[in-house]
Amino acid sequence: METWKVTIPGLLPGLNEYIDAERAVKGKYKAAAMKKQAENVIGFMVKTQLHGVRFDRPVIIHYRWIEPNRRRDKDNVAFAKKFIQDSLVHAGVLVNDGWNQIEGFTDDFAVDPKNPRVEVTIEIFEGGKQHGKY
Repeated sequence: METWKVTIPGLLPGLNEYIDAERAVKGKYKAAAMKKQAENVIGFMVKTQLHGVRFDRPVIIHYRWIEPNRRRDKDNVAFAKKFIQDSLVHAGVLVNDGWNQIEGFTDDFAVDPKNPRVEVTIEIFEGGKQHGKY
């Protein structure tokens, strides 16, 4: 099975940070700026690490969320997959991030105080059913 991997250094905004930004004065602008900043970082990593890879078949995306500690809840951390998937579409790696392009995803979590990051591994879906025909 062939896979492609992107590593995003540092922490991405979690759901709680995003909600706090939306609730702030001028919140929609602050939340939009937060999303744009995260997607700029992710987009740069995607472009430099995947070098023109483009998927025209359904994929499975495996996320490994490596946090500096256990303070943020796992579901709060994994919210950032929305930013990652939007960035993959914007960079042209995925045609879209809908049901026809992403068959599924997995989330794993670890702690590394010295090197927090997100490791994203993409594989082509090789399932037994013909995609889109159920």
